[in-house]
Amino acid sequence: MLILVTGGAASGKSAHAERLLCECVPSSRLYLATMQPFGAAAQARIARHRALREGKGFETVECPLGLQNLSLSQRYDGILLEDLGNLLANEIFAPDGAGDAAFGSILAAIAHLQDCCETLVVVTDEIFSDGVDYPPETAQYTRDLAALNCALAARADAVYESVCGILLPLKGEKNA
Repeated sequence: MLILVTGGAASGKSAHAERLLCECVPSSRLYLATMQPFGAAAQARIARHRALREGKGFETVECPLGLQNLSLSQRYDGILLEDLGNLLANEIFAPDGAGDAAFGSILAAIAHLQDCCETLVVVTDEIFSDGVDYPPETAQYTRDLAALNCALAARADAVYESVCGILLPLKGEKNA
């Protein structure tokens, strides 16, 4: 099963994604963290996310790049990928990232992760409605993220959007 959870910054999407995965799978949960801890703000956000999932039975693996090559020691009941926007930025902009091949690399990573679990929950970002003109590199990033979100939503069994802490079902049978 593939579940996609989207929403704006600080919309509660991560907490909803964790809850959905905990409801779907009884045990054996992996949290794949993609944020690179650059600066105090990123470190604070990482600490906040660790505190959110404390006591929920998650094993954590930090993997900001190359998820398609990630070797896991076991098959998991559920994996939570946090988050697609960070992963894409890392793959595009990091010197050792996939660069122009980021889109295909990430789709391959999602397929690989689906082979490693029963339920995969992917957290992604809603960054497309601010009306700001960005430099070409950033504009390309937003187009790539939109394309990834569309591709995953098409494949997903369920899609949700978190708006102001409220989880709205967009696709799938289950109401959250």
